[in-house]
Amino acid sequence: MSVESKVDYGAVCAFLYREARYLDEREWEPWLELYAPDVEYWMPAWDDDDQLTEDPQSEISLIYYGNKNGLEDRVFRIKTERSSASMPEPRTNHMLTNVEVLAERDDAIDVRYNFHTLSHRYKLTDHFFGTMYVTLRKVEGGFLIARKKIVLKNDYIRQVIDVYHI
Repeated sequence: MSVESKVDYGAVCAFLYREARYLDEREWEPWLELYAPDVEYWMPAWDDDDQLTEDPQSEISLIYYGNKNGLEDRVFRIKTERSSASMPEPRTNHMLTNVEVLAERDDAIDVRYNFHTLSHRYKLTDHFFGTMYVTLRKVEGGFLIARKKIVLKNDYIRQVIDVYHI
């Protein structure tokens, strides 16, 4: 974190930890409230040259929602058991580390952190790990997630990946 930074580092970490807790505890409505209406939620894929795809509109992505409506639809499907990929729901444990403020503007903060998520389902535990690049929009009383780019570093994923895995 920059010495000149005006952001409260503890508040940034607390916000990120709260999001992880909401995912682990399946508190879907409070989780959605952390996201701005115009959020871009994106997990690019690795291409054949071991490079991340760069354009979610023209290249494959593991997950892409262009705004909060996509996240709300995903949560609706999970909550109403209309998602066979989520039945039964896995138990997850999110761990965040190396939280770093990359840039700060009057209205937003760019943050980078690493994650490791354990997901247990069908008597097996999967590990998902990688790096998050998040833009937090400053709002009265805290932050909203305005952009989230998830770089999943697993080479092999033996199941459908979903928002609660990362």
